[in-house]
Amino acid sequence: MTILIEQQPDLVFPIEGKTIPHETNELILDGGFVMPKQTPNGGFEAPEINAFGNDFRNYNAETERQKSVEEFYRLQHINQTYDFVKRMREEYKKLDKAEMSIWECCVLLNEVVDDSDPDLDEPQIEHLLQTAEAIRKDYPNEDWLHLTALIHDLGKVLCLPAFGGLPQWAVVGDTFPLGCAFDESIVHHKYFKQNPDIKNPAYSTKNGVYEEGCGLENVVMSWGHDDYMYLVAKENGTTLPPAALFVIRYHSFYPLHREGKYTHLMNEEDRECFKWLQIFK
Repeated sequence: MTILIEQQPDLVFPIEGKTIPHETNELILDGGFVMPKQTPNGGFEAPEINAFGNDFRNYNAETERQKSVEEFYRLQHINQTYDFVKRMREEYKKLDKAEMSIWECCVLLNEVVDDSDPDLDEPQIEHLLQTAEAIRKDYPNEDWLHLTALIHDLGKVLCLPAFGGLPQWAVVGDTFPLGCAFDESIVHHKYFKQNPDIKNPAYSTKNGVYEEGCGLENVVMSWGHDDYMYLVAKENGTTLPPAALFVIRYHSFYPLHREGKYTHLMNEEDRECFKWLQIFK
């Protein structure tokens, strides 16, 4: 995908059958999505429960949604292998799927619902807008972070036919390193027993094929929207700072930023950027 930067003076934003003029001062979220309460200083107060009445990221709740989420992770853990990721990166680093503006890409996410998300079953465009607005409220002076929030999930267009129509297990969900042992903190870890890489002794140790402190840039991560959007931004010559690319590439790496795992693979640059990832998460 090639990103076009252009002026669009008459642009209107279609969301759930409505149009929002581009000159509006606020992002308007609709479609039944619950907005967090605002704090006295203008920020947002995080809700305590998700759209289904459960704790956030509760993968053990007895709901129909959880059954489909677990099936997603079963497929992801079986099929995401070191060799598979290598093939995907070779294919998608060509950036030959489409040429469009950022907003055109955002609108495409009206067609995508993330099967891995236990907290939300709304089109992904709503998630982009809510995230960008929340970051803008909490960090008004970090304009690069506002943009990062808006585009961080655009890689989910990989689900769409124009971008290869990849199965969701190859697009969304928590990410994790390949080429080393699968940490038990990874959601639904039990399904890795069926992953072909588990039989490769070179991939079965803590460091695997990597050296301690090698830097996450040199680690093969499970393939999906994070890595794809990172490639799109980088290869299009983005002027976003390194921390933005780090956030885009690793925001789904929950074993790292939530559980504190795989830190032995990080280098000093990673640790510096990690501060922003912790803010973003």
